[in-house]
Amino acid sequence: MLLRVCFAVAIPALLAFATPALALNEAAVPAVLQKAVDDVIRPGYRDLAKATSTLGQATAALCATPSQATRADTETAFNAVVRQWSMIEIVRVGPVIDGNRYERFLFFPDRKGLGLRQVQAVLAKADETATTLTGLQGKSVAVQGLTALEFVLYGTGSDTLLKEADSYRCRYGLAITQNLQAIATELREEWERPGGVQDAWKHPGPDNPVYRTHQEAMTGLLGILVHAVEATKDQRMQPFYHGTVDEKADAGKPKSAIYWRSNNTVASITANFEGLQKLWNGADMGSMLDSDSQSVADSINFVFTSLIRVGSAIKDPIESVLATEDGRGKLDFLLLNTRDVLTRLNEDYGKAIGLGAGFSFSDGD
Repeated sequence: MLLRVCFAVAIPALLAFATPALALNEAAVPAVLQKAVDDVIRPGYRDLAKATSTLGQATAALCATPSQATRADTETAFNAVVRQWSMIEIVRVGPVIDGNRYERFLFFPDRKGLGLRQVQAVLAKADETATTLTGLQGKSVAVQGLTALEFVLYGTGSDTLLKEADSYRCRYGLAITQNLQAIATELREEWERPGGVQDAWKHPGPDNPVYRTHQEAMTGLLGILVHAVEATKDQRMQPFYHGTVDEKADAGKPKSAIYWRSNNTVASITANFEGLQKLWNGADMGSMLDSDSQSVADSINFVFTSLIRVGSAIKDPIESVLATEDGRGKLDFLLLNTRDVLTRLNEDYGKAIGLGAGFSFSDGD
């Protein structure tokens, strides 16, 4: 099977269950796969392509006519791309992993700061080859995507964007937006192409290059959710905050957080959860369960809703959030419930739909 990955709410006791392992409901699989592709994944890439197009237009206007208004429009468009990407980046399989598209769109985590230094070097040298789409695409993935553009718009020296028209910094940023739009367009076209990846997903079979059986297909779909939750926990939250340790406040590392310069850290994490819930509900994954096991689906949806509610309430920059007891309490809530929903997906749901007792994606199954 082709499946590569880059990537508590106190549920009332009445939701606890003990369901024996069941056989996979083969009849329900085709509808779930079709809904996942047609109602969630394809629209997600369409929305991303639209958002990157708007960002490109806004950045071009900023370069041509620098002003507080055009800069604000560009920042608004940047935030929209972060949101749309965060919702669909949970799908870390398929065309997005071909040609390093994922890393070219978003290079993160940058644990040793190598990517940041490369972006700073491009700006310091005023390398003109980085101001064209072709030239930029030949460079390191670290200087091509969202984190590079965030530094252009918000990092040290970003005030130069307002000082002159068509500045080097702005033209480099514009090339990044063109690259983002090109990647988003490729992803949309790959998923829209008849006979392509969408058909491979919706029609498992012995000659299918992606999924040979319904069990492989459901394992793959559930794997998207499980690995995305793991990535949100391990790559988005824990680099800057590990939660309360021995009941002592964790000061955290705000500058290790994704999108900290643009104040999109928690907004992007919340959008990850929104994308996960959209896939969970949009694919109607609860339909795979029998009536005796519906509490599993209800509890998973409840935790997603709670994560989104609390995440949406966090508006302050991540440094300010980490500096207060209330802010750290909300982050603790997010971490605890992320772990909880991971268990419910990986163990409870997997067992209940017939993938077998003790099934675990963490074991590489």
